[in-house]
Amino acid sequence: MKIAVDMRMSGKSGIGTFLDELIPFFKESNHEFYFSKPAIKPFTVKEMFFFPRDELEKINSCDVYFTPYCNIPCGIKIPVYSTIHDVVFLDIKDLAGTAGTLARKYFYRRAVNKSKAVFTVSEFSRERIIANLNCRKPIHVVHNGIPSYYDNVAPCTKKENYMIFIGNIKKHKGLSILLEAFEMLLQSRPDIKLMIVGNNENFRSQDNSIYSRIEKINFHYKDAVVFTGFIENEKLKELLCKANLLVQPSLYEGFGIPPLQALKCGTNAVISDIEVFKEIYGQLPVTFFKSGDSSDLKDKILDSWNLDFKTDFKAPYSYRKTAETIIDVLEKC
Repeated sequence: MKIAVDMRMSGKSGIGTFLDELIPFFKESNHEFYFSKPAIKPFTVKEMFFFPRDELEKINSCDVYFTPYCNIPCGIKIPVYSTIHDVVFLDIKDLAGTAGTLARKYFYRRAVNKSKAVFTVSEFSRERIIANLNCRKPIHVVHNGIPSYYDNVAPCTKKENYMIFIGNIKKHKGLSILLEAFEMLLQSRPDIKLMIVGNNENFRSQDNSIYSRIEKINFHYKDAVVFTGFIENEKLKELLCKANLLVQPSLYEGFGIPPLQALKCGTNAVISDIEVFKEIYGQLPVTFFKSGDSSDLKDKILDSWNLDFKTDFKAPYSYRKTAETIIDVLEKC
């Protein structure tokens, strides 16, 4: 079988990581691959109506087409297998505005209609895809895993006095809840720091209430909240290893990888008890707090601060398993 793979997201975070981690395991299979990466941006008019003809000919000479996301160029005539990681923009109101939400729903529906089957990363996402898109196509759950650059991580036995949050400031990430909990925590533990890892470009204009709360905290407790901005993978791994705790207060996720990364680094994790985290992490050594409850989060952080660190964590999910499942589905085309 010859498999065309959409590589346009390669090298980027998120979906790009999902794709790049699969490729080495794809290559281990006994199939031939065509890795398609034309200079066409996803979600553009050019992608929809002016996709390069020579590229389409190469794709259509293959047996199946796999894409790690829901954007499918026009002109593909072979069976399509797409990936919808989550439908957060449909489940969380006002996250992208009316126009943005309608545009995303269009692409999700289009992916479902054009695909022979859909992949997603959790049973929770599978259920939400069915509920939001009335999807009647087969939906196969293929989990995320720990990126390969964590393979040789050496857990740090001497932790530093900070907790770490990894993510953006969109409201479903729960950063406002963490800041409320952190303010309460500082009253008894003013020595603890909060490190926020993520791109802080245009931060103030994106969510002034969060920015104001951080300014207030840092006014009363000097440099209690630290922004790293965007950092490279190796630096993130180092910060995770040294952190006393990872806190993931999400209100919604499709999967949620940072707790896996933390556990691999020997760092304990306090995470919200949302449905998908219960599914993915229910049997793993994490501490759950009541979603949206900043007081409970503060208590769980204090309870977890001096817990023993685990240095022999074995993840139950891997990109090898995911790649094998995807190939297995494509073989049955």
